[in-house]
Amino acid sequence: MWESVGALAAGPWIYAMVALSVLLDVFVPVLPSGVLVITAATAAAAGTGAATGDVPDIFGLILSAATASVLGDLVAYRLAWRGGERLDRAIARSRRLTAAQERLGEALSRGGGALVVLARFAPAGRSVVSFCAGAAHRRARDFVPWSALAGLSWAAYSVALGYYGARWLGATWLATGVSVAALFGAGAAAGFLMRRRPA
Repeated sequence: MWESVGALAAGPWIYAMVALSVLLDVFVPVLPSGVLVITAATAAAAGTGAATGDVPDIFGLILSAATASVLGDLVAYRLAWRGGERLDRAIARSRRLTAAQERLGEALSRGGGALVVLARFAPAGRSVVSFCAGAAHRRARDFVPWSALAGLSWAAYSVALGYYGARWLGATWLATGVSVAALFGAGAAAGFLMRRRPA
């Protein structure tokens, strides 16, 4: 069964697929970019495609996912920065977005960018943080380093889940399922911590 998955994950284009998925999921949070990263890392651990030299490199996967994460954050940040009154009105209509924007602004202004890292793991948290930071006209130097740390942390965690899950449980669907569950568990924990942080 993993031969067919390995064939899909083999070849240099897997890095482009991972990067595109991660780049776009800031705009479409339902994209399964984490699942794709885990599946590629599982194929790397399984050595599928080793005969042809097409095994994905885990460091290449981390680099492509982290880079695409930061680029996606920056695009969302710049779009929100230039969004003007229409975006401000859209945020003002949502009590949750308004509260998130205020909390993010306070956190960034006092150097608490750990919120940006937490948000990268939470469902749709990356989108909210990137758009809110841009809409609030937070300085790029307050946002970008935290976005880079968030992207690298998320990418390394996702690749490690897929790679070590396959090493410990074998290259099976069970290993992938456990790894994906651990990714969703981290997202749920991050969302809980973000809600618990005092304003």
